[in-house]
This record gives sequence, C-alpha cells and structure tokens, in this order.
Amino acid sequence: MTGYAEPGASTAGGGAIVHGFPHLDTVRAALTALYRRISADGVQRFPSSVLPDLVDFPADEDLYLGAQRVARVMVQHFRLPDARMVVGFRDMVHAGNVELAAGPEYFIELHSRFRSDRRDVGAALAHEVMHVYLHRLGLEFPGTRDNEILTDTVTTYLGAGWLLLDAYREEAAIRGERLMMSAYKLGYLTPEEFGYVLAKRAAAFGEDIEPWFHSAQARDAYRAGLARAQQDLRRAPLAGAGWAARRRYAKDRRALAAGPDYSFEGGAPTVRVAFPCPTCFQRIRLPCRGRLRARCALCHTELDVDT
Repeated sequence: MTGYAEPGASTAGGGAIVHGFPHLDTVRAALTALYRRISADGVQRFPSSVLPDLVDFPADEDLYLGAQRVARVMVQHFRLPDARMVVGFRDMVHAGNVELAAGPEYFIELHSRFRSDRRDVGAALAHEVMHVYLHRLGLEFPGTRDNEILTDTVTTYLGAGWLLLDAYREEAAIRGERLMMSAYKLGYLTPEEFGYVLAKRAAAFGEDIEPWFHSAQARDAYRAGLARAQQDLRRAPLAGAGWAARRRYAKDRRALAAGPDYSFEGGAPTVRVAFPCPTCFQRIRLPCRGRLRARCALCHTELDVDT
C-alpha cells in the first residue's frame, strides 16, 4: 500500500505562504494529462461543482458520522460508487493521508485539528478522495511534488477544488498575550494557482463559484487567477491577442522564429504554426493562412485564430 499526504497549515509564524504562479507549467501539464486520460466527454461528466450545503459540517453533528457523510459526498461527486471511505483523526504533520490499496475500502486520516475546526473537512477529504480517483485511473506524475500538484489541479478542475481555495484565509489569533495575524491554506498549489484552475473550469462550464467563498483572501486569489487565465486568451495566434502580441507574431512569422508560446514548422508556402490550446494546453498545429476557426482535437474547444 502507498501513502500520500498533503501539507497542513501554514502560518505567518511558521513560514510565509507562497503566492503567484510558480507551478503553472505542471498545472497545465496536469490539465493535458486529465483530458488525455478521460477525454473531453469524460470531463463533461462533471458540469457542476460540489454545492456548499452538501459539505457544511455543523459543530453539533457527530464528528465521525459527519466526516463519513462528507466523504460520501466526494465519492459520489467523483463517481466512485463502489469505493468506501473510512475516516479517522490523529495528530500528524500533514492535513490528511490516504492509504491506497485495491479497494473497495480506503482509510483516510485527517489531522486532529479538524475535530474542533470543521470548516475545511470537505477540502481535505476532496483532496484525499481525488487520490483514490487518480489511483483507479492509473494517472500519476513522477515525484511527490508533481503528483500532489496533479491531485490539486484535477480536484479543482472537476468541481471540488473551490473548497481548497476557500481554506486560504488570514485571521487574528491570540498567542499568549499577543494578538497576531495568522495565515492558513491547504494544498500544494498557491492560492492564485487554485484561482487560475477555477477560472479555467469557469470558462469550460460557464460556472460562477465566486459567491460561495467565505474567505475574502480566497476571493482575491480567485480574481488574480482569473486575470492570469484571461491572459491565455490574448496570446497570438489567437484572434483575441492584443496589438503588441499580434505585431510580434507577424514579425516572428516572417522570420520563422519561435515566440513566447508558438513555433513555426515547414517553409513557404506550407508554413504551419504550433501553439497550446488555452483550455487543455495540447499543442495545436495549423497552416498559416490568416483568419480561421479551429477545433482542438483533445478538448474540443473551438478557437478563433489569425495565423
């Protein structure tokens, strides 16, 4: 059996939370791998995100029965009907851990702090149940870090990762006699990267989950991720590219020189341009024939391009 874990709490006193987009290449590779493994039709089986009321965990609900209930929500959302999750709590370094075996029963351990603070039980269980989902798919990346980024990315893109972003918050905490600000998050992605993947999901499914966030910091991170995702739609040779990008693209096309995301193949009169799909990041190759409409063979996104 193999154990997987994710990082637990990060506080201002125990190290600053990383921001920005340091893992963006791995995130994009994860989206490509997901579409290749389950296909565009498979992704379309997840049109709705996990609803907030399904993972609400009030203080008066029995700890173990409530955890089992939320785990079942995740099992049902990820369409694992024959998987049974047994949830326990103990003190450990990480927020959660799952032992992967042949199934159908899987043992999930959550950090003991979730006994008293239940706000993020759904987020932690979403991540751990996703490990089971990916294990059954046979989809993994080499190395713990990249595999955990894959897990966070797929959890988010398939509709449960808004909970992981909502776990990012900054709160006032009393330590001894001092009032200090404490910052906390779950997962391997930065808050902005979670926002980026959520924005990609929103574009694919027309879903707006921003009103579901309880955390103001999570809402800000989502907007930052949304802005970064929108930049992907303004890169040449996409028709939505800005003036400066279009000008550089035309210059590079004349010289057959590679640009920021695109490259050219062949020679006149059969020059082709290769560039990443802004949805799944599969490389698309098209003839350089001016304005046309293309369809990604992997995710089926239709694109207006000016080659």
